[in-house]
Amino acid sequence: MTELETELARLIIDELDIADLRLEDVTADTPLYGEGFGLDSIDILEIALLVSRKYGVELRSDNPDNKTIFASLGSLAAYVAAQRAG
Repeated sequence: MTELETELARLIIDELDIADLRLEDVTADTPLYGEGFGLDSIDILEIALLVSRKYGVELRSDNPDNKTIFASLGSLAAYVAAQRAG
């Protein structure tokens, strides 16, 4: 995993207190919804706020690409990296 993917995984696990998921078990392909992180829509809103505060990247609920952005840890990291570089 990239450094950003690792940071995001740690942020998600720590801030949402996901006790049954260890950082060592996570890859870039780990889904955020359902299996994997097991997040629901409320968790995704929390992640959007955390990412906004930590990285200065705005994640809007009306973004038509949200399904793709939040598909996996890697897709979220790629979006954050692209927005920070732009």
